[in-house]
Amino acid sequence: MRDTFNRMIGKTRYVVLRLFLHLGGGEVAPILGVLNSAAREAIDADGDMEVLGETLVEICESLLRYDEYWLSAGNEGDVFWNEGEAGDYVNELFTDSAQRYSSGVYSSDSPNQALSIPVTRNVVIMITVAYQGEVPELETNLANVQALKAGLKALINLHYKHNFRAIQVHFSPAQLGDELTNDVLLEYFPELIPL
Repeated sequence: MRDTFNRMIGKTRYVVLRLFLHLGGGEVAPILGVLNSAAREAIDADGDMEVLGETLVEICESLLRYDEYWLSAGNEGDVFWNEGEAGDYVNELFTDSAQRYSSGVYSSDSPNQALSIPVTRNVVIMITVAYQGEVPELETNLANVQALKAGLKALINLHYKHNFRAIQVHFSPAQLGDELTNDVLLEYFPELIPL
């Protein structure tokens, strides 16, 4: 009822969404290269939404190619009719995501450690976006394969429609050599639902 009233009086609808995707298996480590490259581009872009959108498109396209490694997913979000409130929620999700993505760190400080880097078998990507308008493919439960594919494609389309107001991507492990164990997954990502 409130949505209908707000539309009638011409208010702008903002949606803030956070998507979690867990990939697993011996072949998932290369996705970290895509994510780290996108992170470098995003930092260099200094908030340019066009560049951030392009990096998100690259990430979504890579995730769609890696669909056989998807193990679990989850999403959360809310609708706002006030841009400031939407921005506050984006900041809240950013802080929460940033606190989650730390994982066990490989350290070469110990002289007795072997000179090998553990290869992670788990990667979790957290995509937080704010957009203007209504996108049914994103405003639903994305914890099944078909809905998730449709959601990732909808994110790509949002970039080309220039409807993004915020884009943030966090991932764990954050760098090559870190390992995201099953115990850490259970502790830090309780939203994940098996696909």
